[in-house]
Amino acid sequence: MKGRRFNAQEASLLQEIMLQRRDVRGNRFHSDPLPDRAVQQILDAALSAPSVGFSQPWEFILVRDRLRRQAVHDSFTAENSKAADQFSGAKSLLYQRLKLEGIIESPLNIAVFYRPSGLPVLGQSSMDEVGRYSVVCAIQNMWLMARSLNIGMGWVSILDPGEVKRILEVPPDRDLVGYLCLGYVDEFYDEPELERLQWERRKSMQSVVHYDSFSQQDAE
Repeated sequence: MKGRRFNAQEASLLQEIMLQRRDVRGNRFHSDPLPDRAVQQILDAALSAPSVGFSQPWEFILVRDRLRRQAVHDSFTAENSKAADQFSGAKSLLYQRLKLEGIIESPLNIAVFYRPSGLPVLGQSSMDEVGRYSVVCAIQNMWLMARSLNIGMGWVSILDPGEVKRILEVPPDRDLVGYLCLGYVDEFYDEPELERLQWERRKSMQSVVHYDSFSQQDAE
């Protein structure tokens, strides 16, 4: 069976969704629960992601329980205190004002794990990390689907993975890849929040694209 072909308008819409994707902070979320249908669409998007050797090495825990989310938030608070010490001067002051998670405010948290196969995986013999990269592809699919449904999503990376696994009673062989907060939001910013706050500047394409070798950046 031949695969579907897309037209220019559809490609433009996908580009717009990617450009409008945002990492949503806790002060933007509404507490209203997400419809089951929307959650299913987001999970379906994850399951359609590419994976090395078609291994599909992902597992998901939907976390709605308040006590478990509070425990995860406690882990964030402890780790965030350590992270803040890495910055000084103006960045330290800005860091202290940032709201970097929505663990409690969002109606749904999803913890995403990598599950090793235990057997040889086609394409993973030289680079074991591509299994985890496959899980990241699933998360990106979730992010884009959520944005297309006007649902905000934030990725919380300031966590102790071992503590999260303990809280969620996860088997020891699984690795935490992402901890996600999802919910409807009051608004989506026109540009990424950290860019808007001038935490970092957006890199130009010229500064990151090379041609044929690392030393060549301009096409001849």
